[in-house]
Amino acid sequence: MKNIFTLILIALGSLLVSFTNKGTEMDSVVVALKSGNANMLSRFFDNRVDISLPDRSDNYSRSQAEMIIKDFFSSNGGVKSFEPKHRGENSGSNFVIGMLNTHNGRYRTTIFMKQKGDKQLLQEVRFQQE
Repeated sequence: MKNIFTLILIALGSLLVSFTNKGTEMDSVVVALKSGNANMLSRFFDNRVDISLPDRSDNYSRSQAEMIIKDFFSSNGGVKSFEPKHRGENSGSNFVIGMLNTHNGRYRTTIFMKQKGDKQLLQEVRFQQE
């Protein structure tokens, strides 16, 4: 009986840790967007990342994606703020939709992350001009 109880506690603990990690990683991505820090954001990139900008869309390597995002932030005069509007989960993927405010415009921003192993990795970023 004691062994069964111990196994149940271990299983519940593992489950709680997996839910906690998902929130923590997405929260860190939101912080990176709020500060306009492409380097911090790139820590969560998968090996390949889909990026959609108002003038182009493509699939980039991790290092290319970091440069594209950094250039997007700087060409828009820097990031003033990011306000998350909606969070959700769909088929094991997490997403956040929010408004990115730069010095040169506002962008509806969508972030998709997917569980890979023990980490949530950023798969796709979309910036749509308002």
